Amino acid sequence: MKAWSFLRKPFLKKPRFSRKKVSWGLIGIAICTLIYFLGIQPAVEAARKAGDEIVLKKKVFLKYEEYLRNRKAVEEELDRATKQYEGIQQRLLPGDTPQLGAANLQEIVKRLSEKDGIGIRSFRILEPKEIDSFRKVSLQIDFNPTNQLLGLGQFIHDIEHQEKDLMISEMDLLVPNMRMPNNIQGSMVISGLMKGTKTKEEGKEKGKEKGKEKEKERKG
Repeated sequence: MKAWSFLRKPFLKKPRFSRKKVSWGLIGIAICTLIYFLGIQPAVEAARKAGDEIVLKKKVFLKYEEYLRNRKAVEEELDRATKQYEGIQQRLLPGDTPQLGAANLQEIVKRLSEKDGIGIRSFRILEPKEIDSFRKVSLQIDFNPTNQLLGLGQFIHDIEHQEKDLMISEMDLLVPNMRMPNNIQGSMVISGLMKGTKTKEEGKEKGKEKGKEKEKERKG
């Protein structure tokens, strides 16, 4: 029995921990925790952000590189589009309102009629119409009887082939006296295009968008 008690004593002996060792252990754990949260974790986060920024800058660089490769083609296309746009603008009736556009159209028709010897009895401005980004301005004219068929044909040709894009959308010719078949009178509706309200609104919207983009770039 004594022998058995002797053998059990080493196993029944409880480990003793020093308070000093426990304190140092806790201090060590606290220091490691602070090092992780104040040093390692910010460094890892900064490295991740730097990696994301590098990827983003690489994409931007590739985009600019592609633009520089295609710069000549882009500039040529832009130059063609600009010239085409300017050509279209030159063929439109001038004026910011339908009244001004109609007045300019009337002046052109009057000048051509005097040139070709066509006597116009009356002018009547019709209601303007919006067509996509343009405004269609129309003018109805009644002309006096004329036996100058060549002059009338020249007048029609001049209307459709002068510097502004004009068209004869309606034409009504009649012979008032059957004994004089070459004596013709009638009416025409002559139309032209000018800048529409949509074009101005789109221009304003584009201007606002460009302003917002510049503001973002400035803030960025």
